[in-house]
Amino acid sequence: MKIKLILILLSLLSVSCQKKDNNGASKIHWDRDMCARCVMVVSDRRNTIQLKNPSSGKKYVFDDIGCLVLWVEDEKIDWIDKAKIWITDKSSGEWIDAKKAFYSSENITPMAYGYSAYKSRDKIKSSEEVIDFVEVSKRVIEFEANKSH
Repeated sequence: MKIKLILILLSLLSVSCQKKDNNGASKIHWDRDMCARCVMVVSDRRNTIQLKNPSSGKKYVFDDIGCLVLWVEDEKIDWIDKAKIWITDKSSGEWIDAKKAFYSSENITPMAYGYSAYKSRDKIKSSEEVIDFVEVSKRVIEFEANKSH
């Protein structure tokens, strides 16, 4: 009985120690967590992205949206449409829904894909092109395909 109680308490402690942002994004351990694709340390607080497997609850962190897109392709992730994906807003650093975000394409990003996310379209300069998550994904894949030819 004591062992069961200890295991339950340890489980509760473990769950309570996993801090989440108020919108569901998990806390990032800056300069310690590593990108799931390129294995670089995640330190850019304005271009980090994370996704959560809807079945297992496992979190994956990426230092650039390009790494996420290519990881999904490389690993043949079939649950991407159901996954929760958060990205940091370029302006505020707050976690936002990556699928609903607005993107500009000429930014300095960790892996040089150049796409940064914004919660509001108004934060992107009027002279810049505004695209969505699907278009960013398409362009990253096309860029990589053309790079290998």
